[in-house]
Amino acid sequence: MLLETLTYDSTYHSIMKSVLIIGGGLAGLATAVGLAQNGIRCTILESRPRLGGRASSFTDPATGQLIDACQHVSMGCCTNFQHFCDTIGVGHLLAEQPRLYFITPDRRISLFQADPWPAPFHLSRALLSAHYLTATEKLRIMYGVAALLCESPEADPPLLPWLMQHQQTAQTLKRFWEIILISALNDSVENVGLKYARKVFRDGFMRHRKGFTVSVPTVPLVQLYGTELYTWLQQQNTEVVLSTGVKQLEAEQGRITSARLRDGRIVQADAYICAVPFERLHDLFPQEIMGCEPMLHRVQELKPSPITSVHIWFDRPVMQLPHAVLMDGISQWVFNRNEVNPGEYYLQVVVSASFNLNSRSREEIEKIILGELNRNFPKVEEAKVLRTKVITEHAATFRAVPGVDALRPAQATNIPNLFLAGDYTRTGWPATMEGAVRSGYLAAEAVLQSWGISAKLLQPELG
Repeated sequence: MLLETLTYDSTYHSIMKSVLIIGGGLAGLATAVGLAQNGIRCTILESRPRLGGRASSFTDPATGQLIDACQHVSMGCCTNFQHFCDTIGVGHLLAEQPRLYFITPDRRISLFQADPWPAPFHLSRALLSAHYLTATEKLRIMYGVAALLCESPEADPPLLPWLMQHQQTAQTLKRFWEIILISALNDSVENVGLKYARKVFRDGFMRHRKGFTVSVPTVPLVQLYGTELYTWLQQQNTEVVLSTGVKQLEAEQGRITSARLRDGRIVQADAYICAVPFERLHDLFPQEIMGCEPMLHRVQELKPSPITSVHIWFDRPVMQLPHAVLMDGISQWVFNRNEVNPGEYYLQVVVSASFNLNSRSREEIEKIILGELNRNFPKVEEAKVLRTKVITEHAATFRAVPGVDALRPAQATNIPNLFLAGDYTRTGWPATMEGAVRSGYLAAEAVLQSWGISAKLLQPELG
């Protein structure tokens, strides 16, 4: 069946266009969804034995429990990701959490939720009641956010000097700007540009009442991109081939002619979409293609940023909140999965932009995280740690440094039948699940346009 799927069929080709999608992560899946809805026959080749890309799960060897390598969340402003989930039938597997909990080491909690007022005033009381900021600091922050929103959407100077020029202090940086932007952009205020910081605040907090609302999958990611997704793709004439990697694309006369698989087989299609991480692009393309598309060289200048997740199982419940944003430490978010097995209570702690953990051993990281959990949740000290696991995704996202868009290619390339999908492409968003889906929809639009088919797949933003 695999050879039948991947062998070029000239009779079928004359009836329906075919697309080969290399990579079964969120960007590749979104591309397939966009194309399939327009009657295009797609084949997804994924080198791993599962779909989802970086949105992965693993099996806990002690219990057989499926565990997400890192907690993935979306926000209300992520309209394309929500549309993707609703289209394939998994939207019901996302649980909205309209309240956020911010906790300081003195164990005081501030609740962050919207009031029934129109944007941008809906979160005013949440900010004004934050116990971890002084009245003066709140005024500085409101001035800084207002000034940020007044900047041009395309302005992208270094953010930190801009913030300091707009009355921010070390304390407002630490307890407001860093808290939000490290989680959203996976990098520190010292490194990011203004453009995507502005977008985070505009789309996430100021433009619409539901923009900031967090949604968390209620099932492991491998199930989120599991049975319902496979069924939908099958019904839409899209074939998924797992554990099948592409070694290199082959070209003649400025067009892609085929894809050579790692096992030596040749696959052909009318159009080819590379939906692999940006650091893998260079290996897929022959020099003929690299010479035709300068952006394939520039994309190699993108720099990755890591995310570390620490998984901890206790013998008793240690946290009552569904999640918490932790202040004044390395830990940023902690997610409470409650009792996952009889007598086992599971927490996951997420550390974005975890550069400072690279040189530390697993034991050191666990000690730091447990110490911070103990400062925030007194029951941790009484509990027994059953086991732990530390996972770092070293290339979790690209870094949203000043001027980063100059390194991000469009989805259509100079090669007529070659297209790119991935959150690193030019989506208008930073590296997020929303950015990945947007890239897939834009890539699908570009393919259809190249064939004279007009389709609007990209969803409107909130507000």
